[in-house]
Amino acid sequence: MRDALGTPGDRNLLDVGAGDGTLAETWSVGGWDVTACEPEASMRAVSRRRHPAIEPVDGALPDLPFADGTFDVVVANFVLNHVASPRESAAELRRVSRGIVIATTWTLSPSWLWAEITGRAGLKPFAGARLPAAEDFERTPEGFARMLREAGLGHVGVAEHEWTWNARPEALWASVEGGVAGAGALYAGLDAGDRRRFRAAFDFVVEQRRRGGVLPLEHRAAIAVATDA
Repeated sequence: MRDALGTPGDRNLLDVGAGDGTLAETWSVGGWDVTACEPEASMRAVSRRRHPAIEPVDGALPDLPFADGTFDVVVANFVLNHVASPRESAAELRRVSRGIVIATTWTLSPSWLWAEITGRAGLKPFAGARLPAAEDFERTPEGFARMLREAGLGHVGVAEHEWTWNARPEALWASVEGGVAGAGALYAGLDAGDRRRFRAAFDFVVEQRRRGGVLPLEHRAAIAVATDA
């Protein structure tokens, strides 16, 4: 994203779905005039503790609390894959930008790992809420670009980036116990016996796939840069 935008100059930037403020802080250190926007109060509290120089604004897609064209650049990092209406939300990003919108989404995440663990434990996979067909979009660079164009964004260029996260098994397990994502939601609803089966399956799969002390997990993400030019 930084490479796509170049040097900040005197431009300002809105980070939508800023979470704990890590990315907003990175933009700020890089010289941008940053506004962070995050709807979850607990995440705003974490952001204030970690990055006190940036005061996060309470706001959520698809109705951001900013006037039209307030920001030179609007960034939504892994946000449009979590909203009820990706197209309406993408149009809102464009509304508050006077130039550039950058958005990212997963094209491959390690959901296969949790599916393998769940299957080995003999448990029913977690079925999260899915978007209606009219709202969903294909999780490919082409599908992401098409959705953004349908939302009214101008010229859209999409690049796909691939990397391997060498995850520590104890960090993965902490995310499960913390209720993170589908695996965490599944675990939270299990009784004591099923939790033991899930943990045993986790330990088995990790042992089979680990390389040294880490578990290599392949990731792919699409990064879209939309401009009116």
